[in-house]
Amino acid sequence: MWPVLIILLVLSILGVLKAADIFVNNLSDLGSFFGVSDVILGVTASAIGTSLPEFGSAMIAILTGNPDIGVGTVLGANMWNIGGILGITAIVTGPILSQKITIKRDGLMALGTAVILLVFLIIFHQINFIAGLVLLAAYVIYIYFLVEGQKKEKSQQEPDKKKTRKRPVNISKTVLSVLLGVLGLAVGCHIIVYCAVELSAIFCIPAMFAGIILAFGTTSPEFFTVITSARKGLDNLALGTVLGSNIFNILIGLGVPAILATVPVDQFVMTYDGPALILITILLLLLLYRGNKLSRKEGLILIGSYVVYISLRTFMHLQ
Repeated sequence: MWPVLIILLVLSILGVLKAADIFVNNLSDLGSFFGVSDVILGVTASAIGTSLPEFGSAMIAILTGNPDIGVGTVLGANMWNIGGILGITAIVTGPILSQKITIKRDGLMALGTAVILLVFLIIFHQINFIAGLVLLAAYVIYIYFLVEGQKKEKSQQEPDKKKTRKRPVNISKTVLSVLLGVLGLAVGCHIIVYCAVELSAIFCIPAMFAGIILAFGTTSPEFFTVITSARKGLDNLALGTVLGSNIFNILIGLGVPAILATVPVDQFVMTYDGPALILITILLLLLLYRGNKLSRKEGLILIGSYVVYISLRTFMHLQ
């Protein structure tokens, strides 16, 4: 049985890499054709597309009478997005360049959503209907400013419109390729998680390691998309995907379930995970603001911060 699982695991990883390649290439083509910047694509289409698998799983849990999906799951995923995904990507692909607008708008929004969430956790000790409405309203406002910003950017570029020639794009084929890329990411990542968990059971790997595998599995679409984007030089798309995913996970990933049912919160999440997410987001913004990029050295700092977070979390749970 295990040789089949190993073969399936390898094939799935190769398939996910190809799906990420298809998704990023065609998403970039769509953005170029419609004049949408890579940052906007990252914080909207790419972030939402790669977050849909975990969002769908959360919604299924809510609708089947299991509302305790745990805010900790979302916060843990967001911590990994910054500390793990961006850190590893910066080391593997070299510097990830950023724009001031990305830091000021999307970075501060990611920080603001984490702060808003922690405030609600402190006040209500849960994510209730009122909190859900506020979170959803915040996402609508954010999207509004994204649209307005894109309009302003396009109007400023209008004088140079005649000088640039758009590359021919088959819209229907490109959109279909984007959707197939997302589907491939979702299916492939689920197979990777399944094989990894089964192999850990066969070889008697500790349950904690299996839990880490599952945690990686929920964010693996983001991981492969970000690292593929950065490898192709689409740094704004890579950074936008992480920031947009963190914003989406909190405002929509928790906002929508809270409208349907109250989402309980563990005390440890309020006292440790929430503040930790705020701190690592501030660290990311400081690193980006200093040089408008994430170098390999700064990638190591992010990974180190994530390792410290996990180590302390594990130690505190064992007490």
